Amino acid sequence: MVSTCFYFQVHQPYRMKNYGVFDIGKNQNYFDHDNNKQILNKVANKCYLPTNAVMLNLLNQHSEFKVAYSFSGVVLDQFQEYNPQVLSSFQRLVETGQVEVLSETFHHSLAFLHSKQEFKEQVELHRKKIKEVFGVTPTIFRNTELIYNNELAETVAGMGYKGILTEGADHILKGRSPNFLYHPQSTPKENPNFKLLLKNYKLSDDIAFRFSNKSWKEHPLTVPKFVNWINSINGNGNCVNLFMDYETFGEHQWKDTGIFRFLSHLPQQLLKHPDNDFKTPSEVINSYEAVDKLDVHNAMSWADVERDLSAWQGNKMQLSALKSLYNMEAQVKNSNNPELLALWRKLTTSDHFYYMCTKWFNDGDVHKYFNPYDGPYDSYIAFMNIVNDLKQRLEIRD
Repeated sequence: MVSTCFYFQVHQPYRMKNYGVFDIGKNQNYFDHDNNKQILNKVANKCYLPTNAVMLNLLNQHSEFKVAYSFSGVVLDQFQEYNPQVLSSFQRLVETGQVEVLSETFHHSLAFLHSKQEFKEQVELHRKKIKEVFGVTPTIFRNTELIYNNELAETVAGMGYKGILTEGADHILKGRSPNFLYHPQSTPKENPNFKLLLKNYKLSDDIAFRFSNKSWKEHPLTVPKFVNWINSINGNGNCVNLFMDYETFGEHQWKDTGIFRFLSHLPQQLLKHPDNDFKTPSEVINSYEAVDKLDVHNAMSWADVERDLSAWQGNKMQLSALKSLYNMEAQVKNSNNPELLALWRKLTTSDHFYYMCTKWFNDGDVHKYFNPYDGPYDSYIAFMNIVNDLKQRLEIRD
Protein backbone atom coordinates (compact mmCIF):
# COMPACT_ATOMS: atom_id res chain seq x y z
CA MET A 1 0.00 0.00 0.00
CA VAL A 2 1.13 3.56 -0.69
CA SER A 3 -0.52 6.61 0.86
CA THR A 4 -0.59 9.96 -0.90
CA CYS A 5 -0.11 12.85 1.52
CA PHE A 6 -0.98 16.27 0.10
CA TYR A 7 0.30 19.30 2.01
CA PHE A 8 -0.06 22.92 0.91
CA GLN A 9 1.64 26.05 2.23
CA VAL A 10 -0.63 29.11 2.39
CA HIS A 11 1.27 32.32 3.07
CA GLN A 12 1.42 35.95 2.02
CA PRO A 13 3.61 38.46 3.90
CA TYR A 14 2.90 42.01 4.94
CA ARG A 15 5.11 43.65 2.32
CA MET A 16 6.92 46.79 3.40
CA LYS A 17 6.74 50.19 1.77
CA ASN A 18 9.67 51.53 -0.19
CA TYR A 19 10.63 53.33 3.00
CA GLY A 20 13.22 56.06 2.42
CA VAL A 21 15.84 57.56 4.67
CA PHE A 22 13.84 60.79 4.93
CA ASP A 23 10.90 58.82 6.33
CA ILE A 24 12.87 57.94 9.45
CA GLY A 25 11.42 59.74 12.44
CA LYS A 26 8.48 61.05 10.41
CA ASN A 27 6.57 58.06 9.02
CA GLN A 28 5.54 55.20 11.26
CA ASN A 29 3.52 53.40 8.57
CA TYR A 30 5.96 50.71 7.43
CA PHE A 31 3.73 48.43 5.37
CA ASP A 32 2.13 48.92 1.96
CA HIS A 33 -1.46 48.05 2.80
CA ASP A 34 -2.81 48.92 -0.65
CA ASN A 35 -0.31 46.62 -2.35
CA ASN A 36 -0.87 43.84 0.19
CA LYS A 37 -4.63 44.02 -0.31
CA GLN A 38 -4.27 44.06 -4.08
CA ILE A 39 -1.96 41.04 -4.14
CA LEU A 40 -4.06 39.07 -1.68
CA ASN A 41 -7.23 39.64 -3.68
CA LYS A 42 -5.45 38.80 -6.93
CA VAL A 43 -4.24 35.49 -5.51
CA ALA A 44 -7.65 34.89 -3.95
CA ASN A 45 -9.39 35.19 -7.30
CA LYS A 46 -6.83 33.17 -9.25
CA CYS A 47 -5.97 30.54 -6.63
CA TYR A 48 -7.59 30.42 -3.20
CA LEU A 49 -11.27 30.66 -4.13
CA PRO A 50 -11.29 28.47 -7.27
CA THR A 51 -8.95 25.88 -5.77
CA ASN A 52 -10.96 25.71 -2.56
CA ALA A 53 -14.09 25.15 -4.65
CA VAL A 54 -12.38 22.22 -6.39
CA MET A 55 -11.09 20.87 -3.07
CA LEU A 56 -14.51 21.05 -1.40
CA ASN A 57 -16.07 19.19 -4.29
CA LEU A 58 -13.37 16.50 -4.11
CA LEU A 59 -13.71 16.14 -0.34
CA ASN A 60 -17.48 15.78 -0.68
CA GLN A 61 -17.18 13.30 -3.55
CA HIS A 62 -14.48 11.11 -2.01
CA SER A 63 -14.60 10.41 1.71
CA GLU A 64 -11.14 8.84 1.32
CA PHE A 65 -9.59 12.08 0.03
CA LYS A 66 -7.45 13.93 2.60
CA VAL A 67 -5.26 17.06 2.49
CA ALA A 68 -3.27 19.22 4.91
CA TYR A 69 -2.57 22.93 5.06
CA SER A 70 -0.29 25.23 6.99
CA PHE A 71 -1.41 28.84 7.22
CA SER A 72 0.94 31.53 8.43
CA GLY A 73 -0.63 33.75 11.05
CA VAL A 74 0.01 36.79 8.88
CA VAL A 75 -1.97 35.37 5.96
CA LEU A 76 -4.88 34.57 8.27
CA ASP A 77 -4.77 38.15 9.54
CA GLN A 78 -4.89 39.40 5.95
CA PHE A 79 -7.83 37.12 5.11
CA GLN A 80 -9.72 38.62 8.04
CA GLU A 81 -8.70 42.16 7.07
CA TYR A 82 -8.96 42.08 3.28
CA ASN A 83 -11.05 39.09 2.17
CA PRO A 84 -13.12 37.19 4.78
CA GLN A 85 -14.70 35.13 1.98
CA VAL A 86 -11.40 33.32 1.50
CA LEU A 87 -11.15 32.48 5.18
CA SER A 88 -14.70 31.14 5.15
CA SER A 89 -13.88 28.91 2.19
CA PHE A 90 -10.91 27.41 4.07
CA GLN A 91 -13.03 26.95 7.18
CA ARG A 92 -15.53 24.94 5.13
CA LEU A 93 -12.71 22.63 4.02
CA VAL A 94 -11.58 22.03 7.61
CA GLU A 95 -15.17 21.38 8.70
CA THR A 96 -15.30 18.29 6.43
CA GLY A 97 -13.06 16.47 8.91
CA GLN A 98 -10.80 15.38 6.04
CA VAL A 99 -8.37 18.32 6.33
CA GLU A 100 -5.51 18.65 8.81
CA VAL A 101 -4.12 22.04 9.82
CA LEU A 102 -0.45 22.14 10.75
CA SER A 103 1.52 24.24 13.22
CA GLU A 104 4.25 26.77 12.36
CA THR A 105 5.57 30.15 13.42
CA PHE A 106 2.91 32.86 13.35
CA HIS A 107 5.04 35.22 11.26
CA HIS A 108 6.55 32.65 8.87
CA SER A 109 9.87 33.61 10.35
CA LEU A 110 13.45 32.41 10.65
CA ALA A 111 13.19 32.73 14.42
CA PHE A 112 14.51 29.25 15.20
CA LEU A 113 17.84 30.17 13.59
CA HIS A 114 18.20 33.39 15.59
CA SER A 115 16.14 33.22 18.79
CA LYS A 116 14.80 29.99 20.28
CA GLN A 117 12.66 31.96 22.73
CA GLU A 118 11.04 34.03 19.99
CA PHE A 119 10.51 30.83 17.98
CA LYS A 120 8.56 29.24 20.84
CA GLU A 121 6.54 32.41 21.40
CA GLN A 122 5.58 32.63 17.73
CA VAL A 123 4.60 28.94 17.66
CA GLU A 124 2.34 29.51 20.66
CA LEU A 125 0.79 32.60 19.02
CA HIS A 126 0.13 30.50 15.94
CA ARG A 127 -1.40 27.66 17.96
CA LYS A 128 -3.86 30.08 19.55
CA LYS A 129 -4.72 31.60 16.15
CA ILE A 130 -5.46 28.20 14.61
CA LYS A 131 -7.68 27.28 17.55
CA GLU A 132 -9.50 30.62 17.24
CA VAL A 133 -10.01 30.40 13.46
CA PHE A 134 -10.49 26.68 12.85
CA GLY A 135 -11.30 25.22 16.26
CA VAL A 136 -8.46 22.67 16.11
CA THR A 137 -5.09 22.22 17.82
CA PRO A 138 -2.29 21.07 15.46
CA THR A 139 -0.18 18.04 16.33
CA ILE A 140 2.22 18.14 13.35
CA PHE A 141 4.78 20.90 12.82
CA ARG A 142 6.02 22.54 9.65
CA ASN A 143 8.79 25.09 9.96
CA THR A 144 9.08 28.06 7.62
CA GLU A 145 9.95 26.87 4.09
CA LEU A 146 10.59 23.37 5.50
CA ILE A 147 13.79 24.60 7.21
CA TYR A 148 15.07 21.73 9.35
CA ASN A 149 18.00 20.30 11.27
CA ASN A 150 18.62 17.94 14.19
CA GLU A 151 18.28 20.69 16.77
CA LEU A 152 14.90 21.79 15.41
CA ALA A 153 13.60 18.22 15.56
CA GLU A 154 14.69 17.88 19.17
CA THR A 155 13.09 21.22 20.09
CA VAL A 156 9.80 20.54 18.32
CA ALA A 157 9.60 17.01 19.73
CA GLY A 158 10.14 18.50 23.18
CA MET A 159 7.16 20.80 22.55
CA GLY A 160 4.94 17.74 22.22
CA TYR A 161 4.42 17.47 18.47
CA LYS A 162 4.14 14.03 16.86
CA GLY A 163 6.16 14.84 13.76
CA ILE A 164 7.57 17.41 11.38
CA LEU A 165 7.58 17.96 7.61
CA THR A 166 10.79 18.62 5.75
CA GLU A 167 12.54 18.31 2.39
CA GLY A 168 13.53 14.92 1.03
CA ALA A 169 16.88 16.26 -0.11
CA ASP A 170 19.23 13.83 -1.83
CA HIS A 171 22.25 14.89 0.20
CA ILE A 172 20.64 13.84 3.47
CA LEU A 173 18.91 10.72 2.18
CA LYS A 174 22.13 9.39 0.60
CA GLY A 175 20.39 6.90 -1.64
CA ARG A 176 17.46 6.19 0.65
CA SER A 177 13.86 6.86 -0.39
CA PRO A 178 11.73 9.85 0.68
CA ASN A 179 8.73 7.51 0.53
CA PHE A 180 9.27 6.18 4.06
CA LEU A 181 9.09 7.72 7.51
CA TYR A 182 12.26 8.45 9.46
CA HIS A 183 13.26 9.34 12.99
CA PRO A 184 15.52 12.34 13.63
CA GLN A 185 19.00 11.65 14.94
CA SER A 186 17.90 12.37 18.51
CA THR A 187 14.65 13.18 20.30
CA PRO A 188 13.68 13.75 23.94
CA LYS A 189 13.12 10.53 25.87
CA GLU A 190 9.52 11.51 26.53
CA ASN A 191 8.75 11.63 22.76
CA PRO A 192 10.72 8.76 21.16
CA ASN A 193 8.17 8.13 18.39
CA PHE A 194 8.59 11.58 16.82
CA LYS A 195 8.83 11.12 13.03
CA LEU A 196 9.87 12.94 9.88
CA LEU A 197 7.75 13.16 6.74
CA LEU A 198 9.96 13.90 3.74
CA LYS A 199 8.78 15.71 0.64
CA ASN A 200 9.07 13.70 -2.57
CA TYR A 201 10.47 16.71 -4.38
CA LYS A 202 10.57 15.10 -7.82
CA LEU A 203 6.86 14.30 -7.96
CA SER A 204 5.90 17.47 -6.06
CA ASP A 205 7.87 19.68 -8.43
CA ASP A 206 6.41 17.92 -11.46
CA ILE A 207 3.14 19.58 -10.47
CA ALA A 208 4.40 22.76 -8.82
CA PHE A 209 7.10 23.81 -11.31
CA ARG A 210 7.13 21.63 -14.43
CA PHE A 211 3.42 21.19 -15.14
CA SER A 212 3.26 23.90 -17.83
CA ASN A 213 6.88 23.65 -19.01
CA LYS A 214 6.61 22.66 -22.66
CA SER A 215 10.35 21.97 -22.90
CA TRP A 216 10.04 19.28 -20.18
CA LYS A 217 10.32 15.84 -21.76
CA GLU A 218 7.27 14.62 -19.83
CA HIS A 219 5.03 17.49 -20.94
CA PRO A 220 2.08 17.35 -20.95
CA LEU A 221 1.64 15.90 -17.49
CA THR A 222 -1.57 13.88 -17.62
CA VAL A 223 -3.41 12.30 -14.72
CA PRO A 224 -2.83 8.71 -15.97
CA LYS A 225 0.89 9.37 -16.33
CA PHE A 226 1.22 10.83 -12.84
CA VAL A 227 -0.90 8.06 -11.31
CA ASN A 228 1.34 5.45 -12.93
CA TRP A 229 4.38 7.09 -11.29
CA ILE A 230 2.70 6.87 -7.88
CA ASN A 231 1.47 3.31 -8.51
CA SER A 232 5.05 2.25 -9.23
CA ILE A 233 5.96 3.12 -5.63
CA ASN A 234 3.70 0.36 -4.28
CA GLY A 235 6.04 -2.11 -2.63
CA ASN A 236 8.87 0.46 -2.66
CA GLY A 237 7.53 2.94 -0.14
CA ASN A 238 4.75 3.68 2.31
CA CYS A 239 3.88 7.31 1.53
CA VAL A 240 4.26 9.80 -1.29
CA ASN A 241 4.46 13.25 0.29
CA LEU A 242 3.40 15.88 -2.23
CA PHE A 243 4.28 19.19 -0.58
CA MET A 244 3.90 22.50 -2.44
CA ASP A 245 2.75 26.13 -2.34
CA TYR A 246 -1.02 26.38 -2.65
CA GLU A 247 -0.45 29.13 -5.22
CA THR A 248 0.61 26.32 -7.57
CA PHE A 249 -3.04 26.12 -8.55
CA GLY A 250 -4.12 29.08 -10.64
CA GLU A 251 -1.25 31.45 -9.81
CA HIS A 252 2.04 29.69 -10.60
CA GLN A 253 0.25 27.32 -12.97
CA TRP A 254 -2.50 29.33 -14.63
CA LYS A 255 -5.99 27.97 -15.20
CA ASP A 256 -5.43 27.65 -18.95
CA THR A 257 -2.61 25.13 -18.36
CA GLY A 258 -5.25 22.60 -17.27
CA ILE A 259 -4.03 22.49 -13.66
CA PHE A 260 -7.57 22.54 -12.22
CA ARG A 261 -8.70 19.70 -14.50
CA PHE A 262 -5.63 17.75 -13.40
CA LEU A 263 -6.43 18.30 -9.73
CA SER A 264 -10.11 17.47 -10.21
CA HIS A 265 -9.44 14.06 -11.76
CA LEU A 266 -6.39 12.97 -9.76
CA PRO A 267 -8.07 11.53 -6.61
CA GLN A 268 -10.51 9.33 -8.51
CA GLN A 269 -7.76 7.90 -10.70
CA LEU A 270 -5.45 7.26 -7.75
CA LEU A 271 -8.19 5.51 -5.79
CA LYS A 272 -8.80 3.07 -8.66
CA HIS A 273 -5.71 1.17 -7.50
CA PRO A 274 -6.78 -1.00 -4.54
CA ASP A 275 -3.50 -0.36 -2.68
CA ASN A 276 -3.70 3.44 -2.86
CA ASP A 277 -5.21 5.78 -0.32
CA PHE A 278 -4.91 9.34 0.97
CA LYS A 279 -3.71 10.23 4.44
CA THR A 280 -3.07 13.41 6.38
CA PRO A 281 0.39 13.82 7.95
CA SER A 282 -0.80 12.68 11.37
CA GLU A 283 -2.47 9.63 9.81
CA VAL A 284 0.74 8.75 7.99
CA ILE A 285 2.66 8.96 11.27
CA ASN A 286 0.08 6.80 13.03
CA SER A 287 0.04 4.22 10.23
CA TYR A 288 3.69 3.56 9.45
CA GLU A 289 6.88 2.91 11.36
CA ALA A 290 10.10 4.80 10.74
CA VAL A 291 12.69 2.79 8.81
CA ASP A 292 15.85 4.66 9.82
CA LYS A 293 17.30 7.78 11.45
CA LEU A 294 18.33 10.91 9.56
CA ASP A 295 21.28 12.99 10.74
CA VAL A 296 20.96 16.62 9.57
CA HIS A 297 23.57 18.89 11.16
CA ASN A 298 23.40 21.74 8.64
CA ALA A 299 19.98 23.29 8.21
CA MET A 300 18.20 22.51 4.95
CA SER A 301 15.02 23.82 3.32
CA TRP A 302 12.90 23.27 0.23
CA ALA A 303 14.16 26.45 -1.44
CA ASP A 304 16.23 26.69 -4.63
CA VAL A 305 18.52 24.03 -6.08
CA GLU A 306 20.80 24.11 -3.03
CA ARG A 307 18.03 23.15 -0.56
CA ASP A 308 19.82 25.23 2.09
CA LEU A 309 19.46 28.64 3.79
CA SER A 310 21.10 30.74 1.09
CA ALA A 311 17.74 32.07 -0.10
CA TRP A 312 17.44 34.09 3.13
CA GLN A 313 20.93 34.43 4.57
CA GLY A 314 23.31 33.85 1.70
CA ASN A 315 24.80 37.34 1.38
CA LYS A 316 26.09 40.13 3.62
CA MET A 317 22.98 42.27 3.26
CA GLN A 318 20.72 39.49 4.51
CA LEU A 319 23.01 38.65 7.41
CA SER A 320 23.31 42.33 8.36
CA ALA A 321 19.54 42.81 8.28
CA LEU A 322 18.90 39.69 10.36
CA LYS A 323 21.52 40.66 12.94
CA SER A 324 20.15 44.19 13.26
CA LEU A 325 16.61 42.88 13.69
CA TYR A 326 17.25 40.18 16.27
CA ASN A 327 19.66 42.40 18.23
CA MET A 328 16.59 44.52 19.01
CA GLU A 329 14.55 41.68 20.45
CA ALA A 330 15.27 42.23 24.14
CA GLN A 331 14.78 46.00 23.89
CA VAL A 332 11.47 45.58 22.02
CA LYS A 333 10.13 43.08 24.54
CA ASN A 334 11.34 45.07 27.53
CA SER A 335 9.48 48.12 26.21
CA ASN A 336 6.20 46.37 27.09
CA ASN A 337 4.70 48.08 24.06
CA PRO A 338 2.36 45.70 22.16
CA GLU A 339 2.33 47.92 19.06
CA LEU A 340 6.12 47.99 18.72
CA LEU A 341 6.35 44.25 19.39
CA ALA A 342 3.74 43.55 16.68
CA LEU A 343 5.65 45.71 14.19
CA TRP A 344 8.96 44.06 15.07
CA ARG A 345 7.46 40.62 14.63
CA LYS A 346 6.09 41.52 11.20
CA LEU A 347 9.67 42.37 10.24
CA THR A 348 10.76 38.81 11.16
CA THR A 349 8.79 37.36 8.22
CA SER A 350 11.23 35.47 6.01
CA ASP A 351 10.05 37.09 2.77
CA HIS A 352 11.78 40.37 3.65
CA PHE A 353 15.15 38.60 3.56
CA TYR A 354 14.18 36.52 0.53
CA TYR A 355 13.72 39.76 -1.42
CA MET A 356 17.36 40.65 -0.62
CA CYS A 357 18.67 37.53 -2.35
CA THR A 358 21.15 38.20 -5.17
CA LYS A 359 20.90 34.85 -6.95
CA TRP A 360 20.56 34.71 -10.70
CA PHE A 361 19.19 32.39 -13.41
CA ASN A 362 16.18 30.21 -12.52
CA ASP A 363 16.42 30.67 -8.76
CA GLY A 364 16.79 34.41 -9.18
CA ASP A 365 13.59 34.52 -11.22
CA VAL A 366 11.72 32.82 -8.39
CA HIS A 367 13.00 35.45 -5.94
CA LYS A 368 11.40 38.18 -8.06
CA TYR A 369 7.89 36.72 -7.67
CA PHE A 370 5.58 39.18 -5.86
CA ASN A 371 8.69 41.19 -4.96
CA PRO A 372 7.68 44.83 -4.38
CA TYR A 373 11.23 46.10 -5.02
CA ASP A 374 13.22 46.70 -8.18
CA GLY A 375 16.18 44.80 -6.76
CA PRO A 376 17.66 43.23 -3.61
CA TYR A 377 19.53 46.40 -2.66
CA ASP A 378 16.32 48.45 -2.64
CA SER A 379 14.78 45.85 -0.36
CA TYR A 380 17.74 45.97 2.02
CA ILE A 381 17.76 49.78 2.17
CA ALA A 382 14.02 49.99 2.90
CA PHE A 383 14.29 47.30 5.57
CA MET A 384 17.22 48.94 7.34
CA ASN A 385 15.51 52.35 7.24
CA ILE A 386 12.49 50.82 8.97
CA VAL A 387 14.71 49.13 11.54
CA ASN A 388 16.42 52.46 12.24
CA ASP A 389 13.07 54.19 12.70
CA LEU A 390 11.97 51.46 15.09
CA LYS A 391 15.23 51.89 17.02
CA GLN A 392 14.56 55.60 17.37
CA ARG A 393 11.07 54.93 18.71
CA LEU A 394 12.49 52.52 21.27
CA GLU A 395 15.17 55.00 22.35
CA ILE A 396 12.58 57.74 22.81
CA ARG A 397 10.58 55.43 25.08
CA ASP A 398 13.70 54.60 27.10
